[in-house]
Amino acid sequence: MAIGPRLELRQTQNLVMTPQLRQAIKLLQFSNIEVAAFIEEELERNPLLERDESVDIPPERAALDQRTDQRSDDREPGDTDRLMDGATLPTGDQAPLDSDHAEQFDAGSYEPSESGGGLDRPSGAGGTGGAEPLDGVALLVANAPTLREHLAEQLRLGIHDPVERLIGAHLIALLDGAGRVLVDDTALANALGAPVATVASVRARMMRFDPVGLFATDLRSCLAAQLAERNRLDPAMATLLDNLEALGRRDLKRLQALCEVDAEDLADMIDEIRALDPKPAAGYDAAAPLPIVPDVLMRPAPNGDWILELNPETMPRLLVAESLHAKVLLKAPKSDRPFLSEKLASANWLVKSLHQRAQTILKVSSEVMRQQDGFLRRGVGHLRPLILRDIAEAVEMHESTVSRVTANKYIATPRGLFELKYFFTTAIAATAGGESHSAEAVRHRIRHMVAAETVHSILSDDAIVAALRREGVDIARRTVAKYRDALRIPSSVQRKREKSVSA
Repeated sequence: MAIGPRLELRQTQNLVMTPQLRQAIKLLQFSNIEVAAFIEEELERNPLLERDESVDIPPERAALDQRTDQRSDDREPGDTDRLMDGATLPTGDQAPLDSDHAEQFDAGSYEPSESGGGLDRPSGAGGTGGAEPLDGVALLVANAPTLREHLAEQLRLGIHDPVERLIGAHLIALLDGAGRVLVDDTALANALGAPVATVASVRARMMRFDPVGLFATDLRSCLAAQLAERNRLDPAMATLLDNLEALGRRDLKRLQALCEVDAEDLADMIDEIRALDPKPAAGYDAAAPLPIVPDVLMRPAPNGDWILELNPETMPRLLVAESLHAKVLLKAPKSDRPFLSEKLASANWLVKSLHQRAQTILKVSSEVMRQQDGFLRRGVGHLRPLILRDIAEAVEMHESTVSRVTANKYIATPRGLFELKYFFTTAIAATAGGESHSAEAVRHRIRHMVAAETVHSILSDDAIVAALRREGVDIARRTVAKYRDALRIPSSVQRKREKSVSA
């Protein structure tokens, strides 16, 4: 065999992750909030992208009981899906991402649900549109002082001695997220060069500031300050606070003996402690939580089926400025034309990716809800075991694609707002070889069994296993214990103690 250089022709196939393909995959797993933020960045970066500011006024539509079962003419194919046995789900334009595409993507034809249970929005309210004016409550939250500002104002009005004010300001600076100051009085006095008695006096007064219980060194002193403010720190309550570990173990018999009270008085004392705030500063400066906006809306059809549609609030309304590109291209120098071509291709690709993302979400969510029809009609106890592979095979997609679609996506069903991941649960075998049971349905059954207990019928884990097996669920005791811990249900011994005291 001769050794030397030579030329060979080979044909190979490999997947190239282009920047556009990475962008499409990233958009697929984004939540609607992340998509809105990404689009805002693209609007600033790409001059050929613009938001469609036109407000479409939807025509008047007949009531549900006055409509036919056919799809209305003002709804485009792919905007909604009807779930029926044996029906094929429309998937819209499934052309490859790198094929030719339309100039614009207009989500204005998506219409809000008529019976979405309060999920409807006024027409023209887009998820990525202009910011709405704040209402009165939102203005109050936006202008509310921070916790340290609130405490500094109380310090200025409540303490007049300059030295004590300096100590109080130092305490405010040391405040942690829970409202504690873990440094004791002696260490503070040494650091500030002040008498220990003065530091202790200032701390004691500031512990009565609003909210009461701040600046404590531990949980006991925090709760004691709140009880003292309510004039409920009697010797029995002080003894109970000294034995919080026994209270955590629910050792109620021992607590009755230590506090020298009967079961009824101890139950009242425990209720008073539960009403206190163990972390007075937690959540004081927290921003108002953002409401969850569903990506898919679901409503019943007149014939008893279900209709799914994409939420128009989460659908970005984007246009590609083809006319602007044409005008600028005529006058632009030759050196700028590659830049314009790149921006035009990027804008077209983004519009196409958003359109395919919407269609994929609708297709996957439709199949998920079709397989969970029992949940929609009869409740959590009828959830079916479901894994990603089941949906992937039904919609002819890869499991990773289904996983990205169901992550951080929410659907508004007649039974509430759920993340799509909620409907994927593991299977628990049946005792007689029948159809398997969903793990979420079994947890739901355990919760109801414990809620129905009385003081004379406390169910142990073995008793729950026996009851579930009589209902056809083949489950082990350790699985019941794991589910009970996940539901934050105490053991049977602790539940018996609690119910005996309350009785």
